[in-house]
Amino acid sequence: MIRLLVLYGHPKDPAAFDEYYREIHIPLAKRMKGLKKWTIGKVQGTPDGTPSDYYYVADLYADSREQLEAILDTPEGKAAVDDVPKFASGGVTFVYTDIEEVI
Repeated sequence: MIRLLVLYGHPKDPAAFDEYYREIHIPLAKRMKGLKKWTIGKVQGTPDGTPSDYYYVADLYADSREQLEAILDTPEGKAAVDDVPKFASGGVTFVYTDIEEVI
């Protein structure tokens, strides 16, 4: 399984980010078909209590990188990716990772 980890930096206006993400980006991205799993979450900090470099994360899962890239290459996937710069004022990093379940 492959994961596309999306790391959002701290936005200039957190309330605006939260509202846009919930009201516009999630409904837009839900139009993508074929994902195995999709999780999101606001970063709560680090284990030692220092602030994180990231404000929000999203995890998109598929059976393979090729499958995930094909999903993102659909009109729905392209619309979701093209939407990111409209709200990610703190920057965004996309990272593919192999997933191996341990527990």
